[in-house]
Amino acid sequence: VQLQASGGGLVQAGGSLRLSCAASGRTFSYVMGWFRQAPGKDGEFVAAITRSGGSANYADSVEGRFTISRDNAKNTVYLQMNSLKPEDTAVYYCACSRLTVPSLDKKLYNYWGQGTLVTVSS
Repeated sequence: VQLQASGGGLVQAGGSLRLSCAASGRTFSYVMGWFRQAPGKDGEFVAAITRSGGSANYADSVEGRFTISRDNAKNTVYLQMNSLKPEDTAVYYCACSRLTVPSLDKKLYNYWGQGTLVTVSS
């Protein structure tokens, strides 16, 4: 499986962006997740979604502002980010896992995309 993330950019605080992650293979059998890494910080979990798209988990820092979704017919997962804050500035990575339920642990994800940079100005 190869993953290609896109949609990052520069946005003002309070604005919105939608990230996309297109997969080369059929990803309907994988849990999909988004992680991010800010400059000088460790990578952190953002959101993950079940195989069917029926359930999702979010980091406390993004709960209520971000929404993860997937279109298995298009082999694509999305991250809609609203009410962006300067502290959301990071490189965002999509990943997929053979787990049956979403995990917050990045070590449990098997394939990773190259990342897309999101910069939120104050």
